[in-house]
Amino acid sequence: MNLLLAEVAQAAQRLADAGVPSPRFDAEELAAYVHGVKRGELHSVADAEFDARYWEAVARREAREPLQHITGRAFFRYLELQVGPGVFVPRPETESVVGWAIDAVRAMDVAEPLIVDLCTGSGAIALALAQEVPRSRVHAVELSEQALEWARKNVAGSKVDLRHGDALAAFPDLNGQVDLVISNPPYIPLTEWEYVAPEARDHDPELALFSGEDGLDTIRGIERTAHRLLRPGGVVVIEHADSQGGQVPWIFKEDAGWADAADHPDLNKRPRFTSARKATP
Repeated sequence: MNLLLAEVAQAAQRLADAGVPSPRFDAEELAAYVHGVKRGELHSVADAEFDARYWEAVARREAREPLQHITGRAFFRYLELQVGPGVFVPRPETESVVGWAIDAVRAMDVAEPLIVDLCTGSGAIALALAQEVPRSRVHAVELSEQALEWARKNVAGSKVDLRHGDALAAFPDLNGQVDLVISNPPYIPLTEWEYVAPEARDHDPELALFSGEDGLDTIRGIERTAHRLLRPGGVVVIEHADSQGGQVPWIFKEDAGWADAADHPDLNKRPRFTSARKATP
């Protein structure tokens, strides 16, 4: 074992003691970042090349600063995104939401599907859809100016149309034309603030986390926005907390113009997102 791997083992123990959920992975990822190699190449770093700044990075993670804020990057499906203070760090659970959405769009058999991402944050969802759905026309909106700056960096050079504004009033020019509306909105109840992981509670923007007493205020607003934007037969898919699995489908009611409202599980088999289809008159 070289010096770096020995230090990684110590770092993993320190992170575990601090309550970090994935201590070994994070210790290795920080080592790879500091030394400019891939995680699988840590054994190749000569002892003389060990960089003491590694322990500075470990101390920041030990204090529960998000790994992605330290490295400045987040991985989402096939993307590497730039992230940092002021923008919500995309989570692995959201990848399953996007995967379902991609399958739904492909099943529509639309030549150039029109897609809207509400509350885009870093731009992760919009970019993934633009990349994985050929000939798609993807539009995204973000209210936070700080998050918008990160999104601009990430979508630069892509075909994503990124706009600044309130998701609930966005894209009046697309009313009744959209094939898919997708969103990972804020959905944590204000009453659960103290139970939120430190990485999110202390570092993700509150605007991206909390939404009213029951966490569903923004989702209720997006229900109306999605109905306004979608064409008849168009689909909305929206992420929510696993504890909200029984509640969100009821927001998309038949008497409000919806059909086939249903919940779907994430990779851990927990209810993670709701889909519904705009009813055809």
